[in-house]
Amino acid sequence: MATLASRKLSEVFEDFLKSVTDKSGKYVYRAKVSEMISEEGKSLSVDFGDILRYSGDLANRILVEPDASLEAFRTAAYETMRSESAMYADRVKRELTVRIRAIPDQVPLRRVDTSYLDRMLSVAGMVVRTSELRPLMTQAAWVCQSGHLTYEEQDDLMLKRPPRCELCGELRNFELDRKKSRYVDFQVVRIQELPEELPPGQLPQFFDVNLEGDIVNQARPGDRVVMTGIVRAVPDYSVGQVRTRLFRSQIDCNHVEVKGKEPEMVQVTKEDEDLIKSIASSSDAYARLTGSIAPAIMGHASEKEAILLLLVGGTTTALPDGTKLRGDLNVLFVGDPGTAKSEMLKFAAQVAPRGIFASGRGTTAAGLSAAVIREKNVLMLEAGVVVLADQGIACIDEFDKMNATDRTALHEQMEQQTITIAKGGIYASLNARTAILAACNPVLGRYNSFQNLTENIETLPIPLLTRFDLIFVIKDQPAPAEDEKLASHILSVHERRAYATPPPVEFSLLKKYISYAKKLSPSLTKEATDRLKEYYLDLRRSGGDEGQIPPTPRTLESLIRAATARAKVLLREEVTEDDALAAIALMNRMVEDVLTDASTKKTDFGIQMGKPAGETRNLRTAMELFKTMEGPDKKPVERKAFKEELMKSKFSDEDAEKMIRTMFREGIVYESKPGFIRRVSG
Repeated sequence: MATLASRKLSEVFEDFLKSVTDKSGKYVYRAKVSEMISEEGKSLSVDFGDILRYSGDLANRILVEPDASLEAFRTAAYETMRSESAMYADRVKRELTVRIRAIPDQVPLRRVDTSYLDRMLSVAGMVVRTSELRPLMTQAAWVCQSGHLTYEEQDDLMLKRPPRCELCGELRNFELDRKKSRYVDFQVVRIQELPEELPPGQLPQFFDVNLEGDIVNQARPGDRVVMTGIVRAVPDYSVGQVRTRLFRSQIDCNHVEVKGKEPEMVQVTKEDEDLIKSIASSSDAYARLTGSIAPAIMGHASEKEAILLLLVGGTTTALPDGTKLRGDLNVLFVGDPGTAKSEMLKFAAQVAPRGIFASGRGTTAAGLSAAVIREKNVLMLEAGVVVLADQGIACIDEFDKMNATDRTALHEQMEQQTITIAKGGIYASLNARTAILAACNPVLGRYNSFQNLTENIETLPIPLLTRFDLIFVIKDQPAPAEDEKLASHILSVHERRAYATPPPVEFSLLKKYISYAKKLSPSLTKEATDRLKEYYLDLRRSGGDEGQIPPTPRTLESLIRAATARAKVLLREEVTEDDALAAIALMNRMVEDVLTDASTKKTDFGIQMGKPAGETRNLRTAMELFKTMEGPDKKPVERKAFKEELMKSKFSDEDAEKMIRTMFREGIVYESKPGFIRRVSG
């Protein structure tokens, strides 16, 4: 092969396209060109590795001088296609594009600086915004006063007129003919650093990427992508000046590859796989894996088990009609300050193959779900936390500190696992197949054991609370023996500057284990099905007391998810009876801590729905008393007198006042005039 200096560049590329073969001796790009003709394609994808093997100098020239190289490559592709089908080659000559893929040395977004201007590179990131599709004029048709047509190539956002008419020499008075002008599809995408690569305490680096032609609409918000393109410096007109020294960087994309369809960001080698299988085959595998969750934190066995199951997740089932049954678990921790809730959430976000940590204090509805924004007259779809964490987990700390209207954005996601936006005539539905791990503090700072769950977390709406599969209460209660163990544990960590006890499975291997286990899809056995069914029916039968709300089918689905997740943790292809019993045991621990009525000490699933049986009976008693006092004329009742009657019944002073507030909150009564209340008719 002659040197690049002695040959025309397009001829070198043409020789490359016609001579490169695979291991079997088949001509790779001749076959691709033939395939393009049969499928009426307009883009030829070329592997950078093939160019590198053909000529290292040629590969380097593409990186250093991409504009001239791609134009020469396009000419070579046209000539190669013309030898196959001259008619089709002439038809797509203007739209024909050569796209370079798989450049081996990816440049981190944070390191893309002025040294890369006008050079080709490959970057990896996460799509956080996508714009609407717009036509971009590539060749403007101008008509002079004599009716002559002149075409002018367009390579900037500012429309360029021709210097003169090619036929009559007219220098001005041109009109744009939009119908005869030529266009290409255009879209702007914003990519951002991957969350796991973001240095602590720094804002994420992002780039706007211009997509043209047949690569538009390939990536959606939340997708992880590898993009090949040319870095450009464009004037920053946003500063309010037409001419400015300040420029901004953007990338003109040449090739885009979507990597974010599956959470395979963790590479598992054959040696890792053998080690993972050896752990799963050991008799104490489940205990070892549970003990490896947040090893710096002592205790919290049930919470750590729930985190392990959440990280692996159940199996999402797709029915023939398109209905999907959620497989991801949602877990909520409610606890006193200083009980390591935040640390467990942060560990879960770090060990998950795809995890994002957010704090409720600074999170809005748009930041949590998604939003449509207008930027420079272009509509942009921007993804939030649960969309960016698609097929991973979203850890939300300070869940109770979020604005109530912002929290409602999670209602759809936690059950349907989608985020739907309907705003100003714009409708969009995004995937948000994300497990939610949330933590919150009780209303008064510490959990009151003499009150039920909903009274301790009044700020959380009931519909949202019922979407959590598992809820755990973490109490900080003095216990001399346990306090001594905890103090020794904390002091040992600080003294040794390491774990007090090394975890059974070290962090990097645990991350690979979870990534490997997530891919499994075990099926339910008859024994497991019978156990889960028997337990659920027993719960339904026990909820037959007057005024008590029995468990709903959501409880059964939560049990199925937990049992399936445990089978995946142990790398089983079937959910066994042991898995079902373990899921039942975990549910029983939740029932004992959370769903036991503080007044009656009986199990009541109505607590999760804000309707404990005891409160329901008390409300019924109060309603009957109120109806008696208002009489057949339904006259207003004096609030003070009503409270006194409640106290004569079975209510204490505090309970009577609380019941009146409940009746107001439920919309049963209203204040008709100062000191008097009336029942809402209906």
